[in-house]
Amino acid sequence: MGVGFRATALFGAATLLAGCATVTRGLDSQIQVRSEPAGAEVRTSLSQTCTTPCTLKVSRKDEFSVLISKDGFKPVEVEVKNRIAGEGAAGFAGNVLVGGIVGMGVDAATGATLEHYPNPIDVTLEPLPRHEPAPARKPRQAPRAPTAAPAPAASPSS
Repeated sequence: MGVGFRATALFGAATLLAGCATVTRGLDSQIQVRSEPAGAEVRTSLSQTCTTPCTLKVSRKDEFSVLISKDGFKPVEVEVKNRIAGEGAAGFAGNVLVGGIVGMGVDAATGATLEHYPNPIDVTLEPLPRHEPAPARKPRQAPRAPTAAPAPAASPSS
């Protein structure tokens, strides 16, 4: 085998292994959403919906908001951000040994080194205040119109 073949094989292997974090962690992450009480509606700024408890699948690169609501309770909005994960950083660093600049570029472009936080999203919904019915009042009576003096009583005839 010639030097050219080995160089090509080595380059091919490096390209296949490029983006260690991309290969080991994938491009998507799963975000768990839980609420107390369960059965709340979840809506994300990415147009995803589900009912708690549920799991959302999102791109590791996405940052988004989650609105959790249920009738009779105050809605809660949670901002979900991303940061470099410990595992992602290790995969990214592994590129120096195996994937080189190409692997580092792939991981950075795909967001494979990132993780979402908070994950899981746990919220306790606060009940809306109950409105007590107003105390019962007697209906207001309309003022009476003055009346004419009563007519004299008729005397009995004999």
